[in-house]
This record gives sequence, C-alpha cells and structure tokens, in this order.
Amino acid sequence: MERPLLVYTTFPDADAALAVGEALVRMRLAACVNVLPGMRSVYAWKGAVERADEVVALIKSRATLAEPLAAALKARHPYETPIILHLPVEGADPDTAAWILRETGPDQAPFSG
Repeated sequence: MERPLLVYTTFPDADAALAVGEALVRMRLAACVNVLPGMRSVYAWKGAVERADEVVALIKSRATLAEPLAAALKARHPYETPIILHLPVEGADPDTAAWILRETGPDQAPFSG
C-alpha cells in the first residue's frame, strides 16, 4: 500500500491557509489540511533576522502526490518562498491511511464549487 505523506507549511494568517487548503482538498491533492493559528516565528530572511505571527498548515496526502501537491501549493501561496517540507509517514492507523489514500486517489474527481 502506498504511504501517506504529511506536508508542513506556514502562512501569514488563517484565512490564507484555509483558502489554499480548501483548494488542495477540492483538487484531491490533500485529504485534509489542519490549520494551527497562534505561532510566532523567528527566521533568517535576506540577510536579517525577522519575527512574524504565522499559522502552521499540516497537509495530509499520499507520497506519489508530493510533486503536484508542492506545485499547487507554491502556485497559490502568498509567500515569495513558502516553506514546504515533505514528512514521510513511517506508520499510520490502517483506517486513517485508507481514508487518505481513498480521498486523494486517481479515480476521484475533483470536488466542484
């Protein structure tokens, strides 16, 4: 069975994360996107140390969708250089894995509307 994939990314706010997340789910590139608000970040950017309020988005998908998912995420992301980290899943509850694979399967048509 194909392995699930967890993708970690950040957004400037929950509205942006939810909008992109909904697009990815509608496209069947993700089964679910969890948006976790309230994060403070300190990071290096263009030669300076920056601070920002951000939100984390955890995207549940499948391993074979890593590249198209990353491309769709980049195309919709508000950041110049979004953080996109693919976190391979070593194990998962069988029912959870089956749900992720079913919702992102090649035989599933994108959601409309």
